[in-house]
Amino acid sequence: MKKLLICLTLLLPQCLQQIVAQEYISCRPPMSERHFVSQTVEKKIAETTAQLTNKKLAWMFANCFPNTLDTTVYPNGEGDTFVYTGDIAAMWLRDSGAQVWTYMRFIAEDKELRKMIAGVILRQFRCIQIDPYANAFYKEADKVGEWASDHTDMHPGVHERKWEIDSHCYPIRLAYEYWKRSGDTSVFGEDWLGSIQLTLKTFREQQRKNGVGPYTFLRTTARAFDTLNNGGKGAPVKPVGLIVSSFRPSDDATTLQFLVPSNFFAVTSLRKAAEILATVNNRLDLAGECTALATEVENALKEYATYNHPLYGKIYAFEVDGFGNHLLMDDANVPSLLAMPYLGDVALDDPIYQNTRKFVWSDSNPYFFKGKAAEGIGGPHVGYSMAWPMSIIMKGLTSTDDAEIKKCVEMLISTDAGTGFMHESFNVDNPQKFTRSWFAWVNGLFGELILKIIDDGKLEILNSINIQ
Repeated sequence: MKKLLICLTLLLPQCLQQIVAQEYISCRPPMSERHFVSQTVEKKIAETTAQLTNKKLAWMFANCFPNTLDTTVYPNGEGDTFVYTGDIAAMWLRDSGAQVWTYMRFIAEDKELRKMIAGVILRQFRCIQIDPYANAFYKEADKVGEWASDHTDMHPGVHERKWEIDSHCYPIRLAYEYWKRSGDTSVFGEDWLGSIQLTLKTFREQQRKNGVGPYTFLRTTARAFDTLNNGGKGAPVKPVGLIVSSFRPSDDATTLQFLVPSNFFAVTSLRKAAEILATVNNRLDLAGECTALATEVENALKEYATYNHPLYGKIYAFEVDGFGNHLLMDDANVPSLLAMPYLGDVALDDPIYQNTRKFVWSDSNPYFFKGKAAEGIGGPHVGYSMAWPMSIIMKGLTSTDDAEIKKCVEMLISTDAGTGFMHESFNVDNPQKFTRSWFAWVNGLFGELILKIIDDGKLEILNSINIQ
């Protein structure tokens, strides 16, 4: 890890010098320093960059698209792959599932890539069995880390224990897509069955029909969003069938604990799990439990998740509590309201989603920021005036408007601060001020956006961009 950090630190000034000269020499680690090399991915990089006439865009795609493979993947023998999030030496269930998702299109033809991703899936299932309430884990099973002092039931090997619905959904999404693309059912053994039973148990506990349940979380911190109120239980909710997510995908605490986009994600994830359980495992009992819970949550969303906005009409709220309170905003992290069609949770042409999309990309959303350089959605994780490239990418991925797509790509390539990579966030008036120079998930998402535009037959959008 230290060696890679040194490598990236040394490469950055060199890359900046090359940009001044508009040479755009690769900022990837040397071949000997790369963690995993897929010839199929390398072929796609060469094929794509040859199609792109904008030199900076081609350079950024080549830097970003393989970033997870180059820098964060740690194969650990048969059936085990650990994936760092980037500049933090821990594996988030959310991030790792999203990071390798970028390469799912290649697994039918690339055996080694398929084996590596199968290892990620199996590692995720085992992590859930260590602690179904944890969001991030260490590679070493006995490691005690920086958050060991948190006031919650910490286990060795756990980096952080923030309960987030999406920590269970991303592994299901990844495993389901892996199965559909490869036909390989070998990952759906005892670890799968153990993890999905814990998912059901945890989701039911967090419906809070029988009290608050076993999870509480307090952290000694000066940052309000890093801990829960009410003695670690969070804000009260009325048990209406929705599932509590104590924290958001940003790892910030929820304000009202029924996080709407994450509940939508739970519905589609449970239905995918049910299909696997019925078809692969012949566990009709567990499949039925997943389907029943998905239907219950879906019905509760129909009743409690919408709000009649005076400007935008009927929209989805970001958070609700079952008592009739609604939090109207969106956060850049996925799942988000903006990203729901990307995850397959609502149809792109759903009129409520389309109203919501207009709302979240406007000054009616308190975390939408617009400045001299760009615009986008941020969140309290970083704060005022800091837009996240992830939100701009999600706008592009959920858009059918060519001009809007082009604007998104232009904003992304003009706010990299000369690094050739995406960042966690940047200041909308001054992109030179950014957070996280090494954030593999968003680098991969940028690659996904570029490939989707090309796959959709819209290469001319990319080649009409003049920014260098």
